[in-house]
Amino acid sequence: MAGGDAMRPGGQARRPRSLALSLFVSSAIWSTVALAVAGIVLVALYRASVERSFDARLDIYLKALVAGIVPGDEPDARLQDPGNLGDPRFGLPLSGWYWLVRDADGRTVLASPSLAGERLDIATEAAGQPRAQFVEQGATRGPDNEALRYLERRITLNDGRRFSLAVAGDSGEIERDVALFGTRVALTLAIFGAGLVLATLVQVRIGLGPLKRMQAAIKAIRSGAADRVEGDFPREMVPVAEELNALIESNRNVVERAHTHAGNLAHALKTPLSVILNEARAAGGPFGDKIAEQAALMGARITSDLDRARAEAQRRVSVSRCEVAPAAEALARVMRAVHGDRALAISVACPAGLLVRGEPQDLDEMLGNLMDNACKWAGRSVAVSAAAETRSGRRWIRVTIDDDGPGLPEAQRAAALQRGRRLDESVPGSGLGLSIVTDLAAGYGGRLTLGRAPAGGLRAELHLPAG
Repeated sequence: MAGGDAMRPGGQARRPRSLALSLFVSSAIWSTVALAVAGIVLVALYRASVERSFDARLDIYLKALVAGIVPGDEPDARLQDPGNLGDPRFGLPLSGWYWLVRDADGRTVLASPSLAGERLDIATEAAGQPRAQFVEQGATRGPDNEALRYLERRITLNDGRRFSLAVAGDSGEIERDVALFGTRVALTLAIFGAGLVLATLVQVRIGLGPLKRMQAAIKAIRSGAADRVEGDFPREMVPVAEELNALIESNRNVVERAHTHAGNLAHALKTPLSVILNEARAAGGPFGDKIAEQAALMGARITSDLDRARAEAQRRVSVSRCEVAPAAEALARVMRAVHGDRALAISVACPAGLLVRGEPQDLDEMLGNLMDNACKWAGRSVAVSAAAETRSGRRWIRVTIDDDGPGLPEAQRAAALQRGRRLDESVPGSGLGLSIVTDLAAGYGGRLTLGRAPAGGLRAELHLPAG
């Protein structure tokens, strides 16, 4: 499967998930949930504390009420008015704080001034029934329909009379206090949560920093700037870097062995084929010509297969970098010597410092085939030039070889790139040169195009990734 994206069952590319985004989102979600739970627990604990404090106040008021109404030891003495129990709210009409004294029949005997003659409904037990506990707690509605929380206690005087005493307070104070606390807790946790999210973002960026450094190191290897993964990595990533270096070294050894075997095979086969070809040509006749033709085809097929294996090997291993100008100038000197009888003017205009990704021998083979082809067809001149360009966000090196020969019609240019296809038998060659260049260029992600030169001949443009 080409590319790095996973494929859905329908064949559609699925965008890869971001590790940084996944870590950030998961951490943010769990931090939010944890803070929300913490807030709920804090508010619940605070509510329980406020309710205990409220009930403790009611209990104090209830004890003060018991102490305030006891008439003394005289039988049938009237109950005393306890007043406001030390809290002015019991004296303010409908203040939400009330006390009440009822007899065994449920009739109101005494009531706080705050009731202002209104009725306060507090459930009580039937006369003579034992209580489940000494002090009973409950909730009711006040005269102004406010929510009340009360404590009730039954007492028996020395003369046998029974009374029910109750103190009620506005429980809205609890809700308001808890609501204020909850708002402050929510604001505090929100600020704390924002700090956690920011800290998580920084932590994710710092934590994934070594991955970016490793990516840069691998990119440097692919571009030829380095041959090993090197850098200051965390202890957990050191084994990964070591395994990558071992894999790179293993691939490099595989390619070296492949080059060696390819050279040995070429040497072992080409010598016998040369002998067969020479003997067949010397024998002459139809049989000799047929043997010579087949031997030539075998040689072309061997060259083709070796070049294909070499190109495929280059696709699977990191490559080095090499400069265009020295290679072009050296080949120009060779071509001037090889085609010296024709006095060709071979010019090279390649700026210094233009680097391509690739092995030096592959660049020599590509430029050599293109320059040799141009020299074979040129009338008087061949021009070699190179320039850097950017396409689709990537840097490329374009090498142009122009000649002033007859050129090729546009319809025949694609056919000229086919392996072993020769459009003119009058010039020596196997017809493999351009196809070899095409295969080698494709192995590095480049391409070869043919066009019309300014002088009317053929223009070959070799596009290779910049190093």
